Amino acid sequence: MVYEVNEYMDKKEHIAIFTTASLPWMTGTSVNPLFRAAYLAKDGHRKVTLVIPWLSKSDQEYLYPNKITFNSPKEQEKYVHEWIEQRTEFLPSFNIRFYPGKFSRSKRSILALGDITESIPDEESDIAVLEEPEHLTWYHHGKRWKIKFRLVIGIVHTNYLEYVKREKNGRAYAFLLKYMNNWVVDIYCHKVIRLSGATQELPRSVICNVHGVNPKFLEIGMKKREEQKLGKQAFTKGAYFIGKMVWSKGYTELLKLLRDHQKELEGLEVDLFGTGEDSAEVREAAEKLNLTIRVNPGRDHADPLFHDYKVFLNPSTTDVLCTTTAEALAMGKIVICADHVSNEFFKQFANCRTFKDGESFVNATRQSLTEQPAPLTNSAMHELSWDAATSRFLKAAELNKIPEKKLTKSHSKSFLSSSLSFERNLEDASAFMHFVGTGFVSPVPNEQQCEELGLNVPSKRFGYPRSKHAS
Repeated sequence: MVYEVNEYMDKKEHIAIFTTASLPWMTGTSVNPLFRAAYLAKDGHRKVTLVIPWLSKSDQEYLYPNKITFNSPKEQEKYVHEWIEQRTEFLPSFNIRFYPGKFSRSKRSILALGDITESIPDEESDIAVLEEPEHLTWYHHGKRWKIKFRLVIGIVHTNYLEYVKREKNGRAYAFLLKYMNNWVVDIYCHKVIRLSGATQELPRSVICNVHGVNPKFLEIGMKKREEQKLGKQAFTKGAYFIGKMVWSKGYTELLKLLRDHQKELEGLEVDLFGTGEDSAEVREAAEKLNLTIRVNPGRDHADPLFHDYKVFLNPSTTDVLCTTTAEALAMGKIVICADHVSNEFFKQFANCRTFKDGESFVNATRQSLTEQPAPLTNSAMHELSWDAATSRFLKAAELNKIPEKKLTKSHSKSFLSSSLSFERNLEDASAFMHFVGTGFVSPVPNEQQCEELGLNVPSKRFGYPRSKHAS
């Protein structure tokens, strides 16, 4: 029996946002999808569900900061809702669901376990947003996203190729990963949004920054603007950098520039803030320079400690779209960043200064330390906001062009019954190959995770847990 989508769906479109991470892990793929869910649900025109990974207690203890752990998904759901409520000027009205995940220490990432499309009931399977679509589909073993959902939108956050190149035999791995990413995204996504041109080319993709900044950073920027209007010295400190203290997060580029231009930058003081695996090495390298460079413990960028710094130095070229750069601009600071495709969005702001080489970095740094930042304009604050980012997302995603499709009861069954019943074409064959291949390598959740999430325990290698939500 065949049902039209509108016969059993609410008139409001339903958007399910799948993430590769969740609070309290403070990473971009935890925070940005959370704000996206809150702002997409803000006007009440659509139903929004945020789908986040649920980790075993041992993974929680290893990954989450400040010894924060949860005994049940309900506890974590409460934590996430309270966090976002404290940072928005409205009461967010989205739902949260969980899928089983496992933290891979070798990959420094959370991997989905089983068929995570089961987290959303068939009657709500309207639009899926895959935050990091390649990551979410590398090991996906289950129903095809394009079959389950009418529209699947991928948002590319991470320049995986650049990170892989820095590993042993990195160029060979990057070559293979490039084609793997292209393959899985082509199979599973109708449309892809790349945050900047720093990401690899992918099928049916557009470049658009669909991220905003936490409203508290704009509040800081407004306060600084008022101080400037009153003739006060709004910024009393010099230059700084904040980021996870691993070499690939910009420390390599920054310390090399400071080392190569010590003479031209004599007298410069720079504070570095962060914690991470390379903290000891970064500190050692900084201490060898004849400049005043202080390496400090990591802090929240909104901490009052950072309000009075005037210049944010960020020469990184590995970011796709650097969150801390956007935050610094929102706080009214001058930002000095590389003339790189990852920073294209930031060039529109008066306080953004870009450099092409060491000489222009020195000139931009010295000049910025003698000037005051331009007061933030209302248009600049709006462009950095999540309201503007949500408008850009809705336009880039082209939700008004959702393909019409009929669903059948077979969609809640196996991949074979839902995909191979269609005329065999190249995409079907490619998807089937991926399904078979992942049957041998995809990890599955353990019994305790299944019990905590209300899933059936997989009984065979090619099986996957079924949610109680599934029809």
